[in-house]
Amino acid sequence: MTQTTSSPRLNPLHLAAAFGSGCLLTLMVHFNGMLAHYGNAMFSSWTAHGTGTVAALIYLAILYKKPKSGEIAKPKAPLWAYLGGVVGAAIVMLTSSAVNSPLALSGTIALGLGGQVIFSLAADLWGFFGLPRRRPDARDLCAVALILGGSALIILVGRAA
Repeated sequence: MTQTTSSPRLNPLHLAAAFGSGCLLTLMVHFNGMLAHYGNAMFSSWTAHGTGTVAALIYLAILYKKPKSGEIAKPKAPLWAYLGGVVGAAIVMLTSSAVNSPLALSGTIALGLGGQVIFSLAADLWGFFGLPRRRPDARDLCAVALILGGSALIILVGRAA
């Protein structure tokens, strides 16, 4: 397995963007959970993706620029890249159901974070989706243990309160 030894410096703007996206993800899960509470998980997913489609079309209409005649065409995305919408629909339905269970919002987000980290470590290890292969180290495994331990505290201790 190839392992990269040098890593670029962390950009504070990227850290802020990642933190902000986590906050927005929590809001999305809450809003979708409310839609599922008053409807069902399928309604929640259709509504989320329908409003997202409308917003994306408006965004594209405002910012679209015609490519210049001398520009080199961008390569086409691999077919598996288009599965993001299918995965997104499944995520909305699963989180909409989980947030309305005894897990509540915090337990759903905590376990979701654990699942994201574990899957991303597997993707790094095996080089899924064209990623460079990287073997998880002790820090990665410690982070997973802390996330899962924190998730257990949120779910088990928070439920008892």
